[in-house]
Amino acid sequence: MIGFIVAGLVIGALARLIKPGKQNLSLLATLLLGLAGSVIGGVIANLVGTGDIFELNIFGFIVAVIASILLVGVAEGMSGRGKGQVRR
Repeated sequence: MIGFIVAGLVIGALARLIKPGKQNLSLLATLLLGLAGSVIGGVIANLVGTGDIFELNIFGFIVAVIASILLVGVAEGMSGRGKGQVRR
């Protein structure tokens, strides 16, 4: 369980580093988006047949980071900051 949380935090942090621009997300939001991305990556890796949902493999990790990047973008869009708005 602790490994799953740490992996989610690492995946969320990687997603925020890869995604261009400054994201206004808390550490908790980063953790939750990383956990969601890691679950998505595990499910897709399981469906493809490369491993179990809770097993860390390279394909699942890459899919998890990509899913987390997309989730960060969605979270940014929902907060209204990802639409090119200028802060004054």
